[in-house]
Amino acid sequence: MYIDLVVLIVLLVVVVMFFKRFSSFVYFVAIIDIFLRLLTFIKNNIGLPDVAALIDKYIPESILAIIDKYADGLVYTIFAWAFIVIMIIFESYIIKFFIKKKKI
Repeated sequence: MYIDLVVLIVLLVVVVMFFKRFSSFVYFVAIIDIFLRLLTFIKNNIGLPDVAALIDKYIPESILAIIDKYADGLVYTIFAWAFIVIMIIFESYIIKFFIKKKKI
């Protein structure tokens, strides 16, 4: 029932406890969201209906989909904007990395 939310919260707590850096938290959130979006793409474009049904049943589309599933109204808006801010911070980390490496 709440397994996706519980797994996400437990993983976030583990990352915060072991790495203790905000950048690690941001990278983890981005990695999980990208992974979920990749699985959603595979679900939508795979020719195997059983695999697509399995992914659809057990794996959410994104972190925003998890937030939307368990929150509504003002709570959803606050969490959604917090997620967007985290993704903007992630984007800035990536841009800084490429500028530092002079790959642009």
